[in-house]
Amino acid sequence: MKMINIANGPQQVSAIIQGCMRMPALSKEDAAKVIRTAYDNGINFFDHATCYGAGEAETRFAEAFPLTGLRREDIYIQSKCGICPERQEFDWTKENILASTDGILQRLHTDHLDTLLLHRPDLLFDPEEVAAAFDQLESAGKVRWFGVSNLMPMQIALLKKYVKQPLVIDQVQLSLEQSQLIDQPLYMNNKTTDLSINRDGSALDYCRLHDITVQAWSPLQIGMFGGTFIDNPDYPELNRALAEIAEREQVSKAAVAIAWILRHPAKMQAIIGTMNPSHIQDACDAVKVTLSHHDWYALYLASGKFLP
Repeated sequence: MKMINIANGPQQVSAIIQGCMRMPALSKEDAAKVIRTAYDNGINFFDHATCYGAGEAETRFAEAFPLTGLRREDIYIQSKCGICPERQEFDWTKENILASTDGILQRLHTDHLDTLLLHRPDLLFDPEEVAAAFDQLESAGKVRWFGVSNLMPMQIALLKKYVKQPLVIDQVQLSLEQSQLIDQPLYMNNKTTDLSINRDGSALDYCRLHDITVQAWSPLQIGMFGGTFIDNPDYPELNRALAEIAEREQVSKAAVAIAWILRHPAKMQAIIGTMNPSHIQDACDAVKVTLSHHDWYALYLASGKFLP
């Protein structure tokens, strides 16, 4: 497994993260197999959120973890808070951040999180409240590092003005199909295509400038809930390009698609969400793939983009 060091954050973490959103559907035995398979393939970073199964993902993980033979210190655990579907709102108040973190720790049966991310922007957030919550969590030893998810640069900058802890992660969507995070500079000032629209405020460049590690979620996804583009008949050219490199590298097409993200010099992490042990192993083969500059562009263009 390829390991990276997160600036001002955890060191020697896996470039591939095991997402746990779908874990509530598993028995504790099957969940343990997922955790152990991920770890045995080099993944030491596990991602949760309070809204994943209304907390059931964290509960199932905690039930399964003792069956894996692993120790808490063998892995990094990350969770996110702020999305409150039961109330139909996003909530970054100090009260909610503190209560959510306590709930996360109780469900995970641990005394600390390695990283806590604020999950999507609360449109009413008060950065001073967030700062007070982070200070309390850090001083109590409940959270080691902090970050955000799906935030634009100016929102991060506003937080940074008040929060004394480094914001070390921004978790955002990125795949060959959903590549808007990197598209816009290519089409700058081009009125002939919507690909020129800056939809994220140049978040990737901002994160690189400020030593914030990007975590790419849904690396095989079409849209938010459109399924995977792997072997999807609506993406014949992309699948041909993936298959050609997959055959050359002796890996799956999924591994090549994830390798495309990891090839980027921003040194991103990719989050996989599969609960299928064989698919986990296939995804982890991404770190074995060598993509040339030409390979990267060939895949990018095969996904439906064009050079202006």
